[in-house]
Order: sequence, then C-alpha cells, then structure tokens
Amino acid sequence: MTHESVIATWRQLLHPARSWVLFANGTCVILMEPDGDLAGQARDLLREFGPVQAGTPAGDFTTIDLDDAPGWAVTCHHPDILTYVADDELEADDDLTVGLFGRGKRDQDGNELVVVHVEDKRS
Repeated sequence: MTHESVIATWRQLLHPARSWVLFANGTCVILMEPDGDLAGQARDLLREFGPVQAGTPAGDFTTIDLDDAPGWAVTCHHPDILTYVADDELEADDDLTVGLFGRGKRDQDGNELVVVHVEDKRS
C-alpha cells in the first residue's frame, strides 16, 4: 500500500467537496469546518481522538466493507476520523481482525501525527 494509492482511494470514497487530511498509516480526518491550517486542525483532532484507550470509547470501532474500493474503512468514536485498511494488508478478513488492525493504525497515527496529504476543497 502506497500513500498515492490511499490518497486515490479516499478521493474515490469521500464527497468531492470535502476537505480532508491523510496521515502516514491511512487515517483520514474529514474537516467538516475547514479553517486556517488544515494539517494543524487535523492533527489537533487526531491527537485528541486517535490514540486508543482500551475500555473507553477511544477503543471502540466499526468496520465498513467498502463497495467502491478493495478493503475496509474502520471508524472510531469521532465520526470524521476513519482509517483505511487495504485488502492486501491482512490475510484474514473478519470484522474483528480488520477492526483491531485499523484501530492499531489509527492509534499509531494519533501518536505520530505524520501528515502525508492535505486535500483542500475550500473555495
């Protein structure tokens, strides 16, 4: 999985008028009210809502089997933070395995906060 392929996947999946920021491990932060420095705004959200804390809502996830891309989106306790898991990243494809893997990627992104792409759709 390359950053370019993940960027192309999020472009395919998200509304074309939305601004969003992609982090190094596939986590996408959709900015419903983009303002100022989009990367900084996304980092602030992911810093707060990205790290996993077992036994709290920060440990919860849901997996979405994608119709328009090969793989899954893994949600978290913030509705605008999703993590992409490509179908070639895992051998198993059950919801628990995919969800835990995606949650782990979100946790890593929430701690490292490395932005790899900003999609700025502000007019």
